[in-house]
Amino acid sequence: MQAQDSSWGELLLGKNATRSIALSGGIALYATNTYIATTILPSVVAEIGGLELYAWSTTLYVVASILGSALTSKLLQRTGPRLAYTVATSVFMFGVLICALAPSMPVMLGGRLIQGLGGGMLLALCYSMIQLVFEERLWPRAMALVSGMWGVATLVGPAVGGVFAEMDAWRLAFGSMVPISLAYIALTHRALPPRDPEAVTSSRLPVVQLVLLAAAVLAVCAGSVSSLPSWNLLGIAACAILVWALIRHESRAAIRLLPRNALKIKTPLFALYATTCLLVIGMSSEIFMPFFLQHLHGQSPLIAGYMTALMAAGWTVAEILSSGWTGRGPQRAILAGPLFIVAGLVLLAITTPMSSLGEWTHLAPIGLGLFLVGFGIGLGWPHLLTRILQVASEQDKDTAAASITTLQLFAMALGAAFAGVISNVAGINDPTGNTGIANAAFWLFGLFTVAPVLAMFMTRRAVRMHNASTV
Repeated sequence: MQAQDSSWGELLLGKNATRSIALSGGIALYATNTYIATTILPSVVAEIGGLELYAWSTTLYVVASILGSALTSKLLQRTGPRLAYTVATSVFMFGVLICALAPSMPVMLGGRLIQGLGGGMLLALCYSMIQLVFEERLWPRAMALVSGMWGVATLVGPAVGGVFAEMDAWRLAFGSMVPISLAYIALTHRALPPRDPEAVTSSRLPVVQLVLLAAAVLAVCAGSVSSLPSWNLLGIAACAILVWALIRHESRAAIRLLPRNALKIKTPLFALYATTCLLVIGMSSEIFMPFFLQHLHGQSPLIAGYMTALMAAGWTVAEILSSGWTGRGPQRAILAGPLFIVAGLVLLAITTPMSSLGEWTHLAPIGLGLFLVGFGIGLGWPHLLTRILQVASEQDKDTAAASITTLQLFAMALGAAFAGVISNVAGINDPTGNTGIANAAFWLFGLFTVAPVLAMFMTRRAVRMHNASTV
């Protein structure tokens, strides 16, 4: 199916303007909170402890987001867009308040869990409604706009988190999200319609698959707490068994988490899903970047946060650049993306472990590496997601839309958990100095290049199958 011409004006003017603001606002809220948390986490650990649970903050947040995204379809059909957004934002805001008041890391993790539940609902609502409110030819630009909110968050999140962290007031960074959440509830209440009384409610949730999905990620994360290789390997083995059980159950289940044939290796859907997951895993190494920049390169929380956000900035720039491409442009974007990610990760593996006093000759290559990773993901992202919706059968369109968020979050959580495993085994908790931290940076970025290398093969399969289907 060839992409049709479209313009940004069609998406951002007239009746589509308010829809675009409502949909992109949910992503902006989620992404801004993500960068605030990433930026202030070193300060949180310094005050309330829990360095060994560092990766859990991201993993639990994303695991809960998976569960929230899975609940979204049912929530939307039962309540309608207006109330669904209100419920999702309220849950998110409650989690923010818990984090702001947390006296210890376990309480903080509980708040992050609730944050993630509400945030996952917001993410899935935004992606699910794209196919409902926009014409198909506008989908790539709508995907780029919604995902591009991560770029907006790179300006806001690190600034908010960094300023409050430098004031030793990280709790206020979380608290600042409360009035923003209240304003967003008011916006969506005015911009979105209430429930359609004639809407048909959805079927039951794929509870077994969701439990297996969450358990697989938590197994790796549990292994990451220890620096013992045997414990880490046990967590990875448990994850592999749970994923195998998930695939077997999903392939035979009447209530599905993914569209039909999504897990069959020879299908276009499998190639597309595998590519998106591998790309997201490749960028998950960023969760430790603020820690590396502060401890190895002497950067303040504000500068470290902004540098880390260069990855999301690269993603946004690439999406805006490629979203309007037609003809063979989308194919080239999908194929080229993993190459940029590999280049970025290799550059980070070389430059990040080299301790410095913060000279720009050392920091510039790190910033370039971060930007390249994000650029590689964003280049083909809107076209990958659009093709998932196009390839899915008509009866699976809703499932396909919801599954985009579910699998993206699963890959983020799995990537964060593996990052914790690698960093702990490599010696990030070594109290004797920065040698362990530098070692962790080298192995983290070096090993994470495996994901985009595998994605190179999957993108070729996805493009080949797409070309065969259009002949």
